[in-house]
Amino acid sequence: MVRFWSWLAFAGVLCLASLARAAPPPVETYGKAPAVEMVSLSPSGDRYAFITVDGENRSLVVATFADSKLLAHGNLGDVKLREISWAGEDHVLFTLTTTVNLGLEFTTSKAEMATVIVLNLVTHKSFAVFGGNAAVSNTVHGRYGTAQVDGHWYGYFGGITYGVTKSGERFLDSTIADLYRVDLDTGAIGKVASGSRISDDWLVGPSGEIIARSTYDDLSGEWRVLTQNGGKVLASGNAEFGGLRLSRGQTPDEILIGEPRKSDGGRVYERLPLSGAPAIAVPDSETTEEMLFDPTSGLWIGSFSQGDQPQVRLFAPDFQARMAGTRKAFPHLSLTLESHNADFTRMIVFTNGADDSGTYWLVDIAKHSAVPLGYQYPTINADDVGPVRMVDWKAADGLALRGVLTLPPGRAAKNLPLVVLPHGGPEARDYPTFDWWAQAFASRGYAVFQPNFRGSDGYGVAFRNAGFGQWGRKMQTDISDGVAELAKQGIVDPKRACIVGGSYGGYAALAGVTVQQGLYRCAVSVAGVSDPGGLLRHARDANFFESPATRYWKAFMGANGIGDPALDAISPLKLAGRADAPILLIHGKDDTVVPPEQSTAMEAALRGAGKPVELIWMPGEDHWLSREATRVLMLTSSVAFVEKYDPPDAATTEAKAGN
Repeated sequence: MVRFWSWLAFAGVLCLASLARAAPPPVETYGKAPAVEMVSLSPSGDRYAFITVDGENRSLVVATFADSKLLAHGNLGDVKLREISWAGEDHVLFTLTTTVNLGLEFTTSKAEMATVIVLNLVTHKSFAVFGGNAAVSNTVHGRYGTAQVDGHWYGYFGGITYGVTKSGERFLDSTIADLYRVDLDTGAIGKVASGSRISDDWLVGPSGEIIARSTYDDLSGEWRVLTQNGGKVLASGNAEFGGLRLSRGQTPDEILIGEPRKSDGGRVYERLPLSGAPAIAVPDSETTEEMLFDPTSGLWIGSFSQGDQPQVRLFAPDFQARMAGTRKAFPHLSLTLESHNADFTRMIVFTNGADDSGTYWLVDIAKHSAVPLGYQYPTINADDVGPVRMVDWKAADGLALRGVLTLPPGRAAKNLPLVVLPHGGPEARDYPTFDWWAQAFASRGYAVFQPNFRGSDGYGVAFRNAGFGQWGRKMQTDISDGVAELAKQGIVDPKRACIVGGSYGGYAALAGVTVQQGLYRCAVSVAGVSDPGGLLRHARDANFFESPATRYWKAFMGANGIGDPALDAISPLKLAGRADAPILLIHGKDDTVVPPEQSTAMEAALRGAGKPVELIWMPGEDHWLSREATRVLMLTSSVAFVEKYDPPDAATTEAKAGN
């Protein structure tokens, strides 16, 4: 069953273009922000909220399913929206972030700060959590759930309490966040618990009680899980990279902890009884990607398992049957569970791949229906989506590897020009799904290879840990080994390849033409790391000490210390004089993850060595390409650069190569 609600037509984004195109859409089409995003069901499943996007403008829409009633439609403007959630049926919470200048008294010049807006669907009033409050800084430092107490809804948030001078002036004397309860109708706040120097995490129950809390010492790596009043230690350990996760268990008398292991950096989940009894290991937890929780009680009800296609495992047999039936309804597409009501009779799922550029569906079990709610890229036709599949190869040392191959629509997979597109992280991975960046290059005639090199996520702890010490080494040759395999199979022409990437992928692109040589015709680095040692120094200086982030980067880079000279051998900045292909650098001015100075220094080094380089700045852009205008700028610039130095037309390419 497929039907549309007529009132949704106003958005102009909820219908696919139906006419076949003789030519692919303009490159800009792929760079636009998704037209619909963050679709979320209320706990009952009777209401849903989503965001529509038109250029830089975002709007919140809230509606009912039963009578297609529009409950809210508000213009949010030019904001960087990160999350939507519900508190009961009448409160919608959305989180946005802003890049702020911190001032000279802070160790870093800029930071990304979060604001939570609460919308009451009954009164149609909204407010910002901590907004205008005289006691607490107006940014949120952690969200710890919502609770209904005596029929009234409250939210629980971390907030930094102001100090007060003798003259009554406010000041921030620390970065320690306390736990506050916020009335979701009035915005009134009340302090629930005090934070400490060792970072705190609180677990709040459905009645507003603190069930447990955890602490983590950034300096020593020591962590603890304590009872609600902090009087009893339930579990403890050491994790040099941080990452302890705390949530409710399957039953009210236990909690679930994601315990980071010091020995290999992996994580195991354990069920921890609140009575203090020994922890119970969760089977197969090393292959668990994410846990699922009941939207009302917060209890643990299942998990997402790792794999090329997301798999949902639910404890309740009837829930699992409903999920399995939904999966069968979309046999040739990648499917992700986005939201669900308490009994899994209604779900929001997202599909993409094959001929689907991204569709949100409402699945109604009682009606045996799947209704399309919105499309991410409504102007990209089915015929414009290039085929996507997984490919296998082996590294030089025999390690089995997998990656994603996107092919140009309507072209045979033979002797194609290639764009290598390594992911960021590096502890991340690519899936066989519609990827806007990959599809943009494919629409221009390129095969696009996204390698999941060692160190990537999604293939187990041992595979992730195989990346330790391998920045610019085996992590880099894993990529070129994959290119060699594609060439061996006759799919690509290895002499017609460029390498493009963002963040760690930007590092891999730079390393591909400096640390490595003779492989690529050009390289594009978007917010990429050019100097691993410089990134280590930045992470240390931002905290005044060696933080978990610093220890994490050291492990992946194989560095014994901040100034380890061994890093020079994997530094594109130090090896700029070896660059054997033109380089395009693109960086956001507001990047708080990889400092913009990484690109500034690389440009200077390349120019000093007489190497061809271009640098494009993205004003007002952060590390995540959150703005549509700068996302389009990045995409059009990177595609044009690759087309210039490695034209997709073979005749043009060979003529250029002969000059």
